[in-house]
Amino acid sequence: MKRIGAYFRAARSILFAITVLIGSINWSTAASNDAFEQGLMFSHAGQFPEATTAFEEAARAHPASGTFVDLGLAEWQRGHAGPAILAWERAVWIDPYDARANGNLRFARQVADVDAPELKWHEAISTLLPPNAWVWLAGVTLWLGIGLLVVPGVLRRRPSGWHHWLAAMAFGICLFSLTANYGVVSRTHIGFVLGKNATLRLTPTQEGEVVTTLTAGEPARALRTRGDFVFIRAATLSGWIEKRDFGLVCPQ
Repeated sequence: MKRIGAYFRAARSILFAITVLIGSINWSTAASNDAFEQGLMFSHAGQFPEATTAFEEAARAHPASGTFVDLGLAEWQRGHAGPAILAWERAVWIDPYDARANGNLRFARQVADVDAPELKWHEAISTLLPPNAWVWLAGVTLWLGIGLLVVPGVLRRRPSGWHHWLAAMAFGICLFSLTANYGVVSRTHIGFVLGKNATLRLTPTQEGEVVTTLTAGEPARALRTRGDFVFIRAATLSGWIEKRDFGLVCPQ
């Protein structure tokens, strides 16, 4: 009886913890929805700085492609091409097929005269699905292939030809997914210049020699950081840029 009572107490504790977790998730979602609604209200009223703040709060609480699309629109209305492009890139990161985000990116890049980031072949593959989908696909196909080869033996049955065929296809998809996952990781180093005429310096100091100035919305890859500076590689040049003038598509 004591053991049964202990089991009931443990189950009650677990249920309480799950209830608290669900409650916190619901509270967080409600808070993000309130911030998003405020952002829409400010946008409709033409109060774009306030709308930007509200959308940023909503995105931090619950990242969603729609939130980043509206954040980008608010930033664009303020004349901030760099932050707008970054917001739309983050929307595409979450949902590669978001029509509004992709359309806004094409228009903004044409107006700002900047290029899209150059992707390596494994990075281009990774844009076909959302990042989390590749993780799930790799795990599911791996265990499916293993199951198709192991389960018949456990059941003392000889694997059929279709078992081997499906297992081979599952492992092939798994390897493809692993390649895409590598592309996802590689793309996390891609970022965009935020400030107008952002300074690219030879050394990570305010006194460092100026190499060139970069256009807001221009893509680059972050290689390392030091203090308040990031070493980036742009299309043809490399150098140090202040962190405040550069934003990664996938914040770390």
